[in-house]
This record gives sequence, C-alpha cells and structure tokens, in this order.
Amino acid sequence: MKTAVSIPDDVFAGAERLAKRTRKSRSRLFSDAVREYLARHAAEEVTETMNRVCAGLERSTDEFTSAAALRTLERTEW
Repeated sequence: MKTAVSIPDDVFAGAERLAKRTRKSRSRLFSDAVREYLARHAAEEVTETMNRVCAGLERSTDEFTSAAALRTLERTEW
C-alpha cells in the first residue's frame, strides 16, 4: 500500500543515511521501523489486558499461594 506521511527534515535525512548504509530502500526502512514500533507497543497492550484480568480475580489470602507467588516474582527478570 502506498501512503504519504510528513516527517521532520532531520528525521528524513537520518533515515536516508541509514537506508543507504544498510542498503535498504526508504520504503523498506520505514516499513521495518513501523513494524518494530508496533511490536514494542504490543507488549504494553498485553500488559494492560493482563492487568484488567487480574483486577477481576478474587484475591487469595492463602499464605502458601502468596509466598509462592512472591518467590516466583523475585526470580523473574523484569
């Protein structure tokens, strides 16, 4: 699909240099950039959805479950 967008001159110049250096067309470079941007923001969407689901769950006061969850979170790299 073809589309027209307006971008600042300095962004265009940087993109032009990167396209030449990486031997990609401008179209390919912009397409790759938007694809990467979308992928980065998809994680935020997943997090928001998980937060909504978790907010709707009943809270457990079971000490074992709470301790196990805390140990799991402590071992998880954020």
